[in-house]
Amino acid sequence: MNAGLNKLTIEDLSVQGRRTLVRVDFNVPQHEDGRVMDDRRIRGALPTIRYLIEHKAKTILVSHLGQPKGDAADRVRYTLRPVAERLSELLGIYVPLIPDCIGPQADAAIAQMQPGDVVLLENVRFHPGETANDPVFASSLAAIAELYVNDAFGTAHRAHASTEGVAHHLTSAAGFLMKKELEFLGRALDSPPDGFVAVLGGAKIKSKIGVVDNLLTKVSRLLIGGGMAYTFLQAQGKEIGQSLCDPGALEYCRNVLAVAGDRILLPSDVVIADRDPFSDNTDEVQSHIVSVDAIPHDWQGVDIGPETRARFAAVIADARIVVWNGPMGIFEISRYAEGTRAMAEALARSSALTVVGGGESAAAVEELGFADQISHVSTGGGAALEFLEGRPLPGVVALTDKPAT
Repeated sequence: MNAGLNKLTIEDLSVQGRRTLVRVDFNVPQHEDGRVMDDRRIRGALPTIRYLIEHKAKTILVSHLGQPKGDAADRVRYTLRPVAERLSELLGIYVPLIPDCIGPQADAAIAQMQPGDVVLLENVRFHPGETANDPVFASSLAAIAELYVNDAFGTAHRAHASTEGVAHHLTSAAGFLMKKELEFLGRALDSPPDGFVAVLGGAKIKSKIGVVDNLLTKVSRLLIGGGMAYTFLQAQGKEIGQSLCDPGALEYCRNVLAVAGDRILLPSDVVIADRDPFSDNTDEVQSHIVSVDAIPHDWQGVDIGPETRARFAAVIADARIVVWNGPMGIFEISRYAEGTRAMAEALARSSALTVVGGGESAAAVEELGFADQISHVSTGGGAALEFLEGRPLPGVVALTDKPAT
């Protein structure tokens, strides 16, 4: 979405001494004791926050965490206090958590801020007006600031008050993380088909139909693995046993295969299991490798096989740009993570521009230790998917346009 690059960025703003509301995505997993379990999203926002500190802005961070329902227990469960503590450690300065994001407490705390200070507002979803994109709530949120920066790509596909509504009240710009996401994903989608390879996985085809439709107009090859591959295989008339299948998408898959021809590459062999891999007796689950023409009716596919891994890796090796979204198998179980690992290794070895499109595939490359060898690992699962579909992202569209030159 190179249109996003026609928006103001943080470097276009004069921030010194000005109250700058920054939408970040600190929706991070936590341990049972409340400690932050994975701080990747917090670390992703650090360049923007540090820039604002260095340029003496009064930085007011706003984020959501989870989906609180509004009761007292949820206000404890979904507080951003552990996030404020972890952010303070990463920045090396104290970042106080303001007990609310609007109202007297927020106003009083912000009034005391000095240039270079940073505060974090409490979970914006404690207010129902956030997800409803209530104009009164958006206006109240905007009233505490003079400028707005959106650095939360992971929520840019949601038209919420803090991601879209507030941008209509203030001069609004993209932060460094948002800019990076738009640049990398935009470069991929704006590339000529020659040498552009996309790898899609994940559970169901239904959630990826828009992505498939958009990518087929752009890619030279589309590699399909994961659970969604079995609907395509059944559309070819193959026996897929108890493997995942979306019967409502069979006709769609037949049409896509007819139009795309050999530009779509499906698995030629798979790892199969004789029962649900998540069953109570996981140690008793039997598995082996078979051709996609030899899946027994009472077994199920759980990963792509070694032949498929090699074929997919060979295509990636010759690519100029690779975009990957979705695991190749049940990567949460180590014995069925080999296909996903093989794709991560192939991207890491590639000399191409490599982009991992958020969600489970991003988690996989992090867990497997390949993230540093990928050109860009997106922080947005749903946002990356909608971007790959070619859909406008409300949180980007609402930002202030750059002046015409």
